[in-house]
Amino acid sequence: MVEIAMVWVEGADRSLGLPAYETAGAAGADLSANFPDQGGIEIAPGGRALVPTGLRLAIPFGYEVQLRPRSGLALKHGITLPNSPGTIDSDYRGPLGVIVMNAGAEPFHVAHGDRIAQMVVAPVVQGAFVLVDALDDTARGAGGFGSTGRG
Repeated sequence: MVEIAMVWVEGADRSLGLPAYETAGAAGADLSANFPDQGGIEIAPGGRALVPTGLRLAIPFGYEVQLRPRSGLALKHGITLPNSPGTIDSDYRGPLGVIVMNAGAEPFHVAHGDRIAQMVVAPVVQGAFVLVDALDDTARGAGGFGSTGRG
């Protein structure tokens, strides 16, 4: 298990607790909306908002945290994260906010304490980018979008 150090942002509601895995087999830990005034926001259809979590974190070098939508919110209300998965790098120390988008047909209210996203801790491998004269051939070749079948 990888330890992610966390601190509360000044004015955050600490009673909401830290992100948590809801089941033993969960890959993502749920993140809650933590509004400084304990209010909330309304997101219009097609709109987006930065939802605060009240947390800052320190991710160990060699790891990242990915922010992903919660499937129930996506299915029932069209609530998603437009940059999913959002990446939080190991050297970022600012407030953790979640960009939430309403792709549904109705306004959606995000209340203080609502579980709005999930975070997944993942290892990072950095590549070494090398300029070469030619690339090796493959069966797919230069076939792009949809070249391997329908869709």
